Amino acid sequence: MKQASHLVLITGATRGLGKLVADKFWSEGNNIIIVARNKEELKKTSKEYAKNAMQEQQIYDFPFDLANIEEISSLTDNIKSKAGNPDIIINNAAIQGPIGPIHKNNWQEWQKCLNVCLLAPVHICREFIPSMIQNKFGRIINISGGGSTGPRPNFSGYATAKCGLLRFSETIAQEVEQYGITINCVAPGAMYSGLTKDIINAGVQYAGNSEIESAMDLLNNNPETGKKAAELIHFLTQNKCCDINGKLISAVWDDWEKLPNYVDLIKNNDIYTLRRILPEDRNIKLK
Repeated sequence: MKQASHLVLITGATRGLGKLVADKFWSEGNNIIIVARNKEELKKTSKEYAKNAMQEQQIYDFPFDLANIEEISSLTDNIKSKAGNPDIIINNAAIQGPIGPIHKNNWQEWQKCLNVCLLAPVHICREFIPSMIQNKFGRIINISGGGSTGPRPNFSGYATAKCGLLRFSETIAQEVEQYGITINCVAPGAMYSGLTKDIINAGVQYAGNSEIESAMDLLNNNPETGKKAAELIHFLTQNKCCDINGKLISAVWDDWEKLPNYVDLIKNNDIYTLRRILPEDRNIKLK
């Protein structure tokens, strides 16, 4: 029988990708901490895991709305006192934020998106990194999203937050790598979720034609990219990936299972990162 080996914190853990990630880590015998804003869904999920617990395996649930950034210290303090310090963190929770041109966005909703998608993950990392340093081990996975590596009109709040999360992740990855801690980002790929529903509900006028077409395609086909993303997230926390740090890996487009075979190349290169493109990168010569 597998024994619990890590304490894993997962935000947004009752639906979509977060639930798939929680399923994966739980099935591998880890103790998990699940955070979500819907209390009923959280308790239901927690009971589901408890029924299938391995010997001494523990599930902890904490209802909290990450938009309440001023009160987030109460969440992390509560986790520390009741569950302990996680050595693996999956910052998955996200909201779409206001959809439409920036001058028509509700400012409070725009800020709320920044709180959930950027500031909450930053705070969670900041609170738990000290214990990881002390233990000389830690794995943090932050989830990127549409607009993080290129412009995404009508989704400025979400795109800004996700792009900021990429730069934050690569920056602190260099700060903590000497302590046996890795921090990477995962691009999960398109999947049907509550964020997709937000796009459809916004309509063409605010979301734009291409976004509506993509959302409707997900509604009708719903590719199983979530399972692949959950596998990648788990993969990056394993010992064989201990030298992969500060990178953005795509669950769909990258051949990520082969990454451990190219550790030296990846470590000493800016591949899988967000960078400025120069003219020569596009074979353009400016006279």
